[in-house]
Amino acid sequence: MGKIAFVFPGQGSQSVGMGYDIYNESDVAKNIYDRFNKILGRNLTKVCFEGPDEELKLTVNTQPAILATSIALLEVVKAQTKIKPDYVCGHSLGEYAALYQAGVLSLDDTISAIAKRAELMGKSKGGAMAAVLGLAQDKVQVAVKEASEAAYVDVANYNTPEQIVITGSVEGVQKATELLSAAGAKRVIPLAVSGAFHSEMMKEAAMSFAEFVSELSINDAKIPVITNVDAQETISKADFAKKMPEQIYSSVYWTQSVQELQKNGVETILEIGPGKVLAGLIKKIAPEIKVVNIYDSKSLNAFCESLQEVI
Repeated sequence: MGKIAFVFPGQGSQSVGMGYDIYNESDVAKNIYDRFNKILGRNLTKVCFEGPDEELKLTVNTQPAILATSIALLEVVKAQTKIKPDYVCGHSLGEYAALYQAGVLSLDDTISAIAKRAELMGKSKGGAMAAVLGLAQDKVQVAVKEASEAAYVDVANYNTPEQIVITGSVEGVQKATELLSAAGAKRVIPLAVSGAFHSEMMKEAAMSFAEFVSELSINDAKIPVITNVDAQETISKADFAKKMPEQIYSSVYWTQSVQELQKNGVETILEIGPGKVLAGLIKKIAPEIKVVNIYDSKSLNAFCESLQEVI
């Protein structure tokens, strides 16, 4: 069978209507959304199911909405199958679904944590981000290092070997864009974001989040979590307490995380949550790994029906 990992998507995978079918078809999923509404003190499901898109795209809504949908789907998968992952990980905010599945955080603390994280990150203004396509990691790093001598810029996400997101000051990202284009990047695409996520410009938000995290009840992981900040297998509650705030301003080592899963013998990955973003990335990082998407009731039912063939 080989080993199995559950992975969970991050910001950018959202769409209006996500989770609506599973909410109406499963009491297990409905209970998750209802708990999010209760802990948040507002009607998150309305934003998920009805939008408008502009409201769903606000960080304060996007992060809990994606997480609610991912955990709702996760709980239905667990209710309908006996699959237990050998590893879990998530892309940026998706890591919180992984922490929940691994038993690091309770459901209520997971909801509270993502709400605080989204609030703090949403308040951080200024800066820019851009996606760099078709240029190897080492060349991106050289250009970013040179650009950073003029103004602050860094790598936000190592999404695939040739899809990397840069982040930092407007001037730094502009300078890096010029250098990256000159170095042979196929495209450098500015991203519509409210702040320079996963950069040192988020350190103030991370410090505030660290204070919040210190009050949470954090447990050792029951399943190893491959964490974003270092792509390393993590189990200790002390490590999670340190890494959760760091993740806000550190690079997301997604390429390296998938490579770590492969190195550890993972042959099948279930992407659980809205959209198919991670599946596309994984296929470019480790095409030998079998990837299954579970993003709505139809894909979930298809997976359950063909379970013996898939695994």
